Amino acid sequence: MSTYVIGDLHGCHAEFVSLLEQLSFNPVSDTLWLVGDLINRGPGSLACLQEVQALGSAVRCVLGNHDFHLLVVARGGGKLKRHDTLDDILSAPRREELLDWLQSQPLAVKQGNTLMTHAGVLPSWSADQAVSFSQEVQAALLSERAGDFLTHLFGNQPDCFHDSLEGMDRLRCLVNVFTRMRFIDADSRLDFAAKEGLESAPEGFYPWFQYPRKDALQLLFGHWAALGGHTPEAQVNVEALDTGCVWGGSLTAMNLATGKRTSVPSRQPRH
Repeated sequence: MSTYVIGDLHGCHAEFVSLLEQLSFNPVSDTLWLVGDLINRGPGSLACLQEVQALGSAVRCVLGNHDFHLLVVARGGGKLKRHDTLDDILSAPRREELLDWLQSQPLAVKQGNTLMTHAGVLPSWSADQAVSFSQEVQAALLSERAGDFLTHLFGNQPDCFHDSLEGMDRLRCLVNVFTRMRFIDADSRLDFAAKEGLESAPEGFYPWFQYPRKDALQLLFGHWAALGGHTPEAQVNVEALDTGCVWGGSLTAMNLATGKRTSVPSRQPRH
């Protein structure tokens, strides 16, 4: 019985199947943790979504920014972008069933001393706070006003979370922390412009994982392919799982119990 954490799929279905085969993954006894961004940019978005949903209770998944983008396009009036590969999902016969499943997923998963989110977690948040904030967003996603929530979700403000935030501002800021965060300043203000490696940090900003925490959580995240799976000068026990499969890198799984990593090469063009 093993638990494997797998980095961003981004529609790389062939690599996903190859990795599961290499792991000898058995959905009866093993568990997959997926760090989000199951879809988009790669050629097999529909196949990835179908594969993950079919695994049922063997999967624990969190939402990423590209997963939210699909929901906003499908149910919040958003527009497709130039490089999106979501048409196969949007035209699928089981489209609504797949979207319902995706929309029901959390933004944080906690087990024991381990916490998984897509982009990370603010240094000041405890694991229980992160799960509580995830539940706030999940409640909005599952409410009768979910369409209105998705319509007004995207935006960069407010860029700093504080507990007095209310309504849509609070929900938008929570989603941005969980799914878009890379660099923050000493006040936990988010920067949304820098998306490359550590050298792209704006003045006064540092990777969220280089700030100290008061607890000893193991943190699992994806989202930041430019890190190549590494977290230099991390002040916490943190594992970066996105190794850039959709950009020609690799797809990586980590055994949660042993820390052993297994990767398969990408079949996508190198970027």
